[in-house]
Amino acid sequence: MKIGIPAETRPGETRVAATPETVKKLVAAKHQVLVQSGAGISSSITDEAYAAAGAEVVTAAAAFGVETVLKVRAPSSDELALLKSGTVVVGMLNPFDADNIAVMASHGLTAFALEAAPRTSRAQSMDVLSSQANIAGYKAVLMAANTYQRFMPMLMTAAGTVKAARMLIMGAGVAGLQAIATAKRLGAVIEASDVRPAVKEQIESLGAKFLDVPFITDEEKEIAQGVGGYARPMPADWMRRQAELVHERAKQADIIITTALIPGRKAPVLISEDTVKAMKPGSVILDMAVDQGGNCPLSESGKTVIRHGVHIIGEGNLAALVAADASALYARNLLDFLKLIINAEGGLVINREDDIVAATLLCSGGEVLRK
Repeated sequence: MKIGIPAETRPGETRVAATPETVKKLVAAKHQVLVQSGAGISSSITDEAYAAAGAEVVTAAAAFGVETVLKVRAPSSDELALLKSGTVVVGMLNPFDADNIAVMASHGLTAFALEAAPRTSRAQSMDVLSSQANIAGYKAVLMAANTYQRFMPMLMTAAGTVKAARMLIMGAGVAGLQAIATAKRLGAVIEASDVRPAVKEQIESLGAKFLDVPFITDEEKEIAQGVGGYARPMPADWMRRQAELVHERAKQADIIITTALIPGRKAPVLISEDTVKAMKPGSVILDMAVDQGGNCPLSESGKTVIRHGVHIIGEGNLAALVAADASALYARNLLDFLKLIINAEGGLVINREDDIVAATLLCSGGEVLRK
């Protein structure tokens, strides 16, 4: 089978869908891999490295004009023009963007969105959300520390003692837990909040204090369990109580990192403007949910702004800032997924009875399959 690896064209997207490591494995499985020239440059991968791994370095038209195309992001209108009807496209294609799915279906593509893979043990090696969120949580702490104009750890010097930075992390999914671990290594004092009580043990095992908002009703307890590892929108009264607690803790925090996302929905507001006003001058907020509306209404996508004396970093694609490792992990996720849809003879086999295949298949044969 011919497999194409085009360069990503979305602004700020530095990742690539294959590395020399995964190319070598695909070639060993008798596939012909065509990599667009320059596709890996932003991930520190040269054309020569791809060639040495057995790939052919080609033009964009050649990389798109094959049976199977591996992407990081959904194809743009210009890229769609290069794709033939019947092409299989695999990537992070945004399964909640109904308009985009309809466009891909109208072009006759068979599209798989790996973000939609079920959160099961069998699908763990294909979990692109986790592999990329892990990197994002790490980078978020480094960016916040770089903006913060004081030390992170406590230091005892001849000139006096420097207090450790106090950090508040909102959301304890994969990104939040990695942020806690990274901040702990840098010496910060950390508090963390999440709607799911099940993560309390994980938060505390990493050295942070869990901010507990008690559940008053059975409905609150049930919703807090989440679905498939994701949080669900909480009732208004619980959100009010959480906001009051967060407001008090934010006044003491030097750095706040917000990671709260609900798939297919606008991000919940966790840090209000009133809370920002109450924070210490020079403190930092990093909003990882900025591209889905933001956990703070003052954040701006791709910018660092100062509001009420607080630095607010709006960065929704943190994994792309660690492009080499992000690409390496993402490419392995793709490689494992391909094993589900390509048989031992190298032919395409789409088994809709397979739970992972069924969950990720957006469209095929002109039909939209994800409603």
